[in-house]
Amino acid sequence: MNLEAFLRDRSPDWEELSGLLDRAGHRPQRLGAEGVLRLGALYRASVADLAVARRRFAGDPLVERLERLVLRARQIVYGERVTRRSLRDYMSHGYWRAIRARPGLLAIVLIAMFASTVASALWAASDPGAAVGLVPAAYRGAANPHVHDLPTGAANAAALASTIYTNNIQVAFLAFAGGLLAGAGTLFVLVYNGLLLGTLGGLSLQAGTFTVFLRYVVPHGVLELSCFAIAGLAGLRLGAALIDPGTLPRGEALRRQARGAVALVLATAPWLVLAGVTEGSITPSGLPVGPALAVGLGLGGLFWGLVLVRGRPPRRPAAVTAGPAPSP
Repeated sequence: MNLEAFLRDRSPDWEELSGLLDRAGHRPQRLGAEGVLRLGALYRASVADLAVARRRFAGDPLVERLERLVLRARQIVYGERVTRRSLRDYMSHGYWRAIRARPGLLAIVLIAMFASTVASALWAASDPGAAVGLVPAAYRGAANPHVHDLPTGAANAAALASTIYTNNIQVAFLAFAGGLLAGAGTLFVLVYNGLLLGTLGGLSLQAGTFTVFLRYVVPHGVLELSCFAIAGLAGLRLGAALIDPGTLPRGEALRRQARGAVALVLATAPWLVLAGVTEGSITPSGLPVGPALAVGLGLGGLFWGLVLVRGRPPRRPAAVTAGPAPSP
């Protein structure tokens, strides 16, 4: 078969396939059942034509033309099936299942946060003179042995509220975006925040003001750290895609993970706002230790309780087993 005969015999199918792709756009269901079946048949035939063209007419512009057509059709025929779940469905179940879907990465995040917190607290309690230099000046007053309450008031509350959201969003964003550095940036942000928290806790313990620390950190801190952990989980998903993309090119693996990771971060935003509201309003009120612990552990318990309950994978339908045959 020469090129002219090949073009004469096969061009009508290629033109038909191109027309179906134009009609389908990105939604093959627009073609109807018969159109989808015809699309699949023409795609398979075009793949076979491309193999013939590469073998017999290598170097001819026809090969490039067929490659473009086949690639375009492949994206429609074998493209990802996107399940269009409502926002309500994702927030009620999908979000919590996404958190539980990668327990190994979640464990790495929690270890990075809390191991650095415990280690720095022990260091600060044993060597406060060296540890105090790690704490920002604005927070050193909490470790003063004469402090029983932190300064509050309308002016302080307004100034506090204006910085809380900025700080929380910045930490969450850095924890997420740090995943693009193969996860190293994410781990650095989580460990650094753990060091600051642990150092402040150790200094207050050494100074005898640990109850002040609890009253002003726990109400918002448990939920806030939970949000940072989820942002870190999303970041490590990006890092894992870069480190071990499997059989996919790294760019494609990153693109696939980024979609779910971004959804994870966006769905965490309301909880981060709740933590910020608590930090800006309830925390400065100077609750006693008992109510402060109740608020903080209650919010944190609510969040992780939803992870455990709502994050359970859907039940598979039970297999139908045949019962005993009825007796005659």
